Amino acid sequence: MGRLLRSYLDYARGQSGRFSPWSVSLPLDWLARGWVRCRNGAFDRGILEQVEPPLPVVSVGNISLGGTNKTPMVEYLARHLLEAGVSVGVVSRGYSGASPGPLEVGRGDVPRELAGDEPLMLARMLPRARVLVCRDRLAGVRRLAQLGAEAVVADDAFQHRRLGRDVDLVLVDATCPFGNGRLLPAGLLREPLSSLERADLVVVTKSDQVSPEEQENLRRTLSKWVAADRLFFAEIRLLGWRTFLSYPQEVSGQAPPPGARVVVFSAIGNPESLHRLVRRQGLEAADQVVFRDHHRFSEGDLADLRDRARELGAQGLVCTEKDLFNLPGGGSPGLPLWVPRIGVALREETRFWERFLEILRPRLLVASNGYGEDAIGVLLARKLRDRFPEAQVSAFALVGRGTPYIAEGFPVLSPPSELPSGGVIKYSLRAFLKDLRHGLPQDILRQLRAWRGTRGGRTPLCVGDVYLLLHALWGQGVTPALVATAKTVFLSGHWRAERWFLRHRCRRVWARDEETAEELRRSGVDARFRGNPIMDLTADPVPGGSPWTEGEGSRRVLLLPGSRQQAYGDTGLLLEVARRLHREEPTRFVLVPAPTLDLDRLMGEQRDWTWRPEASLLSCGDLEVRVFSGSLADAARGAEVLLGLGGTANQVCAGLGVPVVSLDDRGKQVQKKLLQDAEVLVPRDPEALAGAVRGVLTTPELRHRMIETGIRRLGGPGALDDVVAFAARDLGWGARCTLWSKLAGRAAGPPDGSIREGDERP
Repeated sequence: MGRLLRSYLDYARGQSGRFSPWSVSLPLDWLARGWVRCRNGAFDRGILEQVEPPLPVVSVGNISLGGTNKTPMVEYLARHLLEAGVSVGVVSRGYSGASPGPLEVGRGDVPRELAGDEPLMLARMLPRARVLVCRDRLAGVRRLAQLGAEAVVADDAFQHRRLGRDVDLVLVDATCPFGNGRLLPAGLLREPLSSLERADLVVVTKSDQVSPEEQENLRRTLSKWVAADRLFFAEIRLLGWRTFLSYPQEVSGQAPPPGARVVVFSAIGNPESLHRLVRRQGLEAADQVVFRDHHRFSEGDLADLRDRARELGAQGLVCTEKDLFNLPGGGSPGLPLWVPRIGVALREETRFWERFLEILRPRLLVASNGYGEDAIGVLLARKLRDRFPEAQVSAFALVGRGTPYIAEGFPVLSPPSELPSGGVIKYSLRAFLKDLRHGLPQDILRQLRAWRGTRGGRTPLCVGDVYLLLHALWGQGVTPALVATAKTVFLSGHWRAERWFLRHRCRRVWARDEETAEELRRSGVDARFRGNPIMDLTADPVPGGSPWTEGEGSRRVLLLPGSRQQAYGDTGLLLEVARRLHREEPTRFVLVPAPTLDLDRLMGEQRDWTWRPEASLLSCGDLEVRVFSGSLADAARGAEVLLGLGGTANQVCAGLGVPVVSLDDRGKQVQKKLLQDAEVLVPRDPEALAGAVRGVLTTPELRHRMIETGIRRLGGPGALDDVVAFAARDLGWGARCTLWSKLAGRAAGPPDGSIREGDERP
């Protein structure tokens, strides 16, 4: 190593004293910090893409240059997974290798020039694992999935943020944790210490090579960014020695004689740790020759080392296992070459694996932005819970309190947002201004802050529109998938900007009809139609049966007051229409209140009616209205006509062949473009509404046309089952749950770092 390079490394490691000519590089530290902050912010906000791979990934990385024992830690983790019966793959960028990948190492002779030294070393250490070199780690993981791997350990991937990961493990070298504290090229750091906040686990390696006081000081420093339950300490474990007279022919596994005089040489990130190990083994280091990290040795280098050893009266040479892969094939130093076999010994090993398992458990999230979307989201969450019982399924509701999710036992991670418009502001400037006065901007900011708590989870599944998708993307960074319930080509379709975002920042879109899916595909969006997600509500297996009982009255009218705040007032309008219809002809009515409404308040506001909760009946004179809290689909299947003020609920009924009568307002006019002849709109007048319902009931031709149109325009169910299948296969949620189950159910304890029979390192 040249004098200039040595001087720079001394400065970068903080070993050059207070003053150094290299201090002029300080402005480069400032520039690097700005760049890293912008880059990480772009990933955190979804500006740069983060993609969940099809396999669970454990990332092993660091925030400084080399020398943190990443390779032994990768081996340690991979062995633990192998011993649990998991098929393991390892993906590495192959530092100094020439192959862009994906290139499998260990299956045949792969030259070091293509693979790099560390992947070759891992392939020899882990003959039962598949080791792949690929600069694009995401492509490497996908290739490993094709090769049959069930889990992946990613070497040096902390900064490779495009690759989603399940566990992010960061190593800190106790002997030189942060160098001079500056970022490259002014120091050794690749990122500032604050980046440790995004690590799931932090392991301080080589802790046995520093004093207890130094360990405690390092613990205090790290505590600013790393919680105590995420911080662990590890030691170097000497597993044995390998002896060579010429590489790669190993002659024995005997250790050097006690007190042997040796020349130590290495080309690793932190050679001082090797020097300390040699001294601790009672060997005398006659000289320490340091080469640049990943240096490829020549015959001339070996000759120089041999001459130096003979000059000093050394009995042999010592280097690392990594250096072996940089030696010239068939090269002979002319003296014994001793190579220590290094492993990792974790303190509090049981606690480490318990915490590892907690982090590894899949955390699934369903997001929705509307009361109708909540109903679909609940059904999707239920299907996910049934398909992935090992996972934690949560919800994020942009509108309201997420009451339907809570009723089903799903945690709601979003703050409440109850605004006058009920989340529908695009049709009315007045509603938008009213929401502004009631704190809409503050609600949005609170929701965006709440998204931060979901980081580290799986791909969000959004039920709603592109606004929700962008909300989720900006809040947590991982590219979501979208069940697009809000837009269809029958209602003008998606805007050009929306299609751009869907093409570049959405894993997949499930459209509500084939025509909309085709429009999106023409714009390069991964879109498909597998059924209308709204109609999946009709297949919801909720017990309760039909509310339509036998009795007088041949007509059956379903009443839906809607799900937003105005439903408390609109219910009175529906009941007045019911009275007028009943006066002319005995009619049976069923009212289905949305789960977002307070039933006691709703019933209490009907002054002229008597509420009998034990019978679920509202009565006024001889008219009785049954209040049904079961499935909307069950109620709709027995109805002849719907008098409905809902959005999604009206569409569900139309899709089931129930003619719809509703109010002629801005929102329903837009819905009319979708439902067409399946819906009749009339002014907000009880007599006009009663007349419209009466007309549908007494005009067979009109009713038949409305039934046929509704069924044709809405289609059938099936979208949500396809979403779950996509999550299991393409997002790898099935593989993640399988891995978690294997590790959680493992009876044996964690590995002791020993080499199993048949797994000896060559």
